[in-house]
Amino acid sequence: MNTSRKPGGHAATTSAADREVVVALDVGGSGMKCALVRRDGTVTHTEHHLTGAARGPAAVIDTILDVAEALADTARREGLAPVALGLAVPGVIDEAQGVAIWSANIGFRDVPLRKLAAARLGMPAALGHDVRVGGLAEARLGAGRSARHVLFVAIGTGIAAAHVIDGAAAAGAHGAAGELGHVLVRPGGPRCGCGRDGCLEAVASASAVARRYAELASTAPDAPEASAAEVATRAAAGDPLAQQVWTDAVEALADGLATGQALFDVEAVVLGGGLARAGAQLLDPLRAALHDRMTFHREPRLVPAALGAEAGCLGAALLALDDLEKP
Repeated sequence: MNTSRKPGGHAATTSAADREVVVALDVGGSGMKCALVRRDGTVTHTEHHLTGAARGPAAVIDTILDVAEALADTARREGLAPVALGLAVPGVIDEAQGVAIWSANIGFRDVPLRKLAAARLGMPAALGHDVRVGGLAEARLGAGRSARHVLFVAIGTGIAAAHVIDGAAAAGAHGAAGELGHVLVRPGGPRCGCGRDGCLEAVASASAVARRYAELASTAPDAPEASAAEVATRAAAGDPLAQQVWTDAVEALADGLATGQALFDVEAVVLGGGLARAGAQLLDPLRAALHDRMTFHREPRLVPAALGAEAGCLGAALLALDDLEKP
């Protein structure tokens, strides 16, 4: 009998009744996290592959399909039965049509990825937005599983969110729901990649934290560059410039989350992404700042994500399984 692991690292035993698995791929600009996932969320196999976005979108599509097909073959060799494919990609995604409308990190423009994948693998396929499927997994299997209304916020190179109600993530009318990073929090502030000044993402993302510290430290002799994680470490050690940048980011995040709570009225806000790995150094002051911004709105629980790098694959698998169950 094979041994697998559930989210959180617990061991589980495979029986004939749970041979079915979903082939799941979480595609990023630089790498693809891949897994075989059972219906109960047990991960039986994981892989990592390079996306190779610099080769162009056609080559990336070929890589995605090659990797997915190889994973399905791996499942069969291990005595498992692949029943569906779940794909997660960044950008603007039309989940209903299965089309990657625009993915800047990968170069996709109107790619019918679900249709291509289903034809190549000969099985049903589902396509979702990387942050929305991550939120789906956290809401159903991770830190938000005890709440009906969850806002998952990923704070990394950019900032994006997923609003999950009763285990379903809202995509919006045009596949662009959840762009919390483009809420205006600092009018006249730093220029955002979207072209506007003062977006949350331009102030409080991991890349913004590192960039702002570099700007402030540039006047100091021999000032070394620092990642957002290093800025957090320096802030904790008493570096005044790092403390200023960190405080500014926390305050901006609190403004963004307060806006999110006014719009969505959730029970829990789950924070994921690289910046959230700062743990209490981020969560403690952020909770206090968010509390100060609440008036008549109920204050949500603010909790760290629980699934880590597995969230995207797990969410892609859940999306595919949900599609299988639709009439």
